[in-house]
Amino acid sequence: MEGKDNALQKLQRAASDPRWRIREAVAMALQMIGLFDMDWLIAIAVKWVKGNYYEQRAAVAGLCEPSLLWDKRHAGNLFKILNISTENIVDSEDRGSDGFQVLKKGLGYCWSVAVAAYPDEGKVAMERWLESNNSDIRWIIKQNLNKKRLRMTDSEWVRKMQDKLNSSPLVMNDN
Repeated sequence: MEGKDNALQKLQRAASDPRWRIREAVAMALQMIGLFDMDWLIAIAVKWVKGNYYEQRAAVAGLCEPSLLWDKRHAGNLFKILNISTENIVDSEDRGSDGFQVLKKGLGYCWSVAVAAYPDEGKVAMERWLESNNSDIRWIIKQNLNKKRLRMTDSEWVRKMQDKLNSSPLVMNDN
């Protein structure tokens, strides 16, 4: 919390640790930073979302903690970061890697946390991804639409989005 650059560098390296518990500890450490200074956490996430899949997962998981998402002025940055990371899923040529799967699973819950916190901004941002025929993106959206937190936020919207998702064509990814 004192802004030690070397500690942040260690956290970033640990985000790619092969052990799940270490990677989860990094996300939790980022959440602690967010409790201390959400603007600082967003600045970290903006950098990490340009990194490898593990770093991206740590960034989005660090941000998508309900206790951090109460100030509307952070909504725009949160959805920009989620969109960048989701776009990286679409553009991936490495779908079989562990890092890709970790990020995909992280995005499979992060969107619903963000949309539940900021429904006005979030529903619009998430709806953009309903147009994708990418099977990984569709999996991510489907997972999020199945979350109770979203149904509690707007069950009618969730039903409409599920219907739309189920009615649009699916194209299998080549990679």
